[in-house]
Amino acid sequence: MSRARVTWARTVAQVGLEAREVTVEVHVSGGLPGFHVIGSSGAPAREAADRVRTALAASGLAVGSRKVLISLAPADVPKLGARFDLPTALAVCAQLEVLGQEALRDVVLLGELALDGTVRPVPGVLPSAVHAARTGVRRLVVARGNAAEAALASGVDVAAVADLTEAVAVLGGAPARPIEPPAAPPSPRARGDLAEVRGQLEARRALEIAAAGGHHLLLIGPPGCGKSMLASRLPTILPPLDDAAALELAAIRSVAGLLDGVTLDRTPPFRAPHHSASAAALLGGGAGVARPGEVSLATHGVLFLDELLEWPRRLLDALREPLEEGVVRIARSRASVAYPAAAQLVAAANPCPCGGGRRCVCREADVARYRARLSGPLADRIDLAPTVTPVGAADLLAAEEGEPSAAVAARVAAAREASALRQGRGVRNAEADAVTLRASARPAALAQLAAAVDAGLLTARGHDRALRVARTCADLGGVDAIDADHAAEALGHRLALPEAVAG
Repeated sequence: MSRARVTWARTVAQVGLEAREVTVEVHVSGGLPGFHVIGSSGAPAREAADRVRTALAASGLAVGSRKVLISLAPADVPKLGARFDLPTALAVCAQLEVLGQEALRDVVLLGELALDGTVRPVPGVLPSAVHAARTGVRRLVVARGNAAEAALASGVDVAAVADLTEAVAVLGGAPARPIEPPAAPPSPRARGDLAEVRGQLEARRALEIAAAGGHHLLLIGPPGCGKSMLASRLPTILPPLDDAAALELAAIRSVAGLLDGVTLDRTPPFRAPHHSASAAALLGGGAGVARPGEVSLATHGVLFLDELLEWPRRLLDALREPLEEGVVRIARSRASVAYPAAAQLVAAANPCPCGGGRRCVCREADVARYRARLSGPLADRIDLAPTVTPVGAADLLAAEEGEPSAAVAARVAAAREASALRQGRGVRNAEADAVTLRASARPAALAQLAAAVDAGLLTARGHDRALRVARTCADLGGVDAIDADHAAEALGHRLALPEAVAG
């Protein structure tokens, strides 16, 4: 085709997990020489212009003493990072007739340019690739470092290029180099086995219920009794992630720049931030467009908050909505984003500032102030709160180990399968509709939970959450109906909550 007055290339901006179409338009003309980017502002636009101009010159594609105007449209879409370098440079090549405009049709381009023309990988390629596949794009051109990640999105042809010269050749019709087969992912760091936990029958049972139903869990006990050890074993009894969950988790890690592997990781994540973490680290944040926080990185897995009562109360209360809704919404001046937050909360806490136990020297006022960091509304969202007691010498020295993770995981998988047949795949008991669950409960079980409400032991929300725990207890027992014993067990695992929260 004849030289167009304006040439263009397609790319994708990443706003949280949402991919938005961006068109790079280029016009080269005479006049005062310059290289200008509009549709993006500030230092990033100036830096992009310098990178692209230098990379073109280094690749033998200098624009000379001409005026180059680049527009990133639509202008109101936030454009962060250097992912627009490659489409910008190739749109300039089309304007210079090094490439035909047809070569860029139905192609999405993503990549940062080094000053020598090398194409560098960028974060967030996986959700961009999924978006490209859904919108019917026939080809995606990315850096070699992003090739395996982009290939996780089925339905789009991925071409990996090492530099700008190779990108021009591939778009001009040269065959792309085959994508190297992904290396085997590193073995996950061993988190031990439940067999190593001595004693703690009540806490082990609570851990099994939490795994089977996706319930939030708080372990309360003095230092050294095994709270952190128990929490770290929870992933060893959780079922592996299905395709949809693994892909969503990979997309979150991609946006966060933490997608190390090149195959879908089906191991439920285990995130354990320190109690000094900021709100941005826990919930997500940062300048411009907010990045995922720990609660999102723990999606479809476990968010472990050790030393729960050492966390600032404002941070703990900020978890209430994400835990309830399964999503965290973060508003910034440039964009509002929503990230998944379907994490299972597991927390550990000492009963008092000194740690508790037989040598407790804390005053009553100090204990009340310490426990006040866990507010009633957040505590009401915790389903299981067994008391973890110090392990006796007989348990420590016993030759026989406890039940291994594999045996518990088999029961958990069976219970999850029962709930899936009742509620649908992917809906755990913790998210099940309480009205539907009431239909599967015997009158004696409902009466027991109602009596707990009348006695002030449960709120209306607490009633429904205890009903869901009772449903999980029934599933673990292979029973269709919730009976009074299941309701009593659900109530028993919440007994430590009133003591953990100041009035």
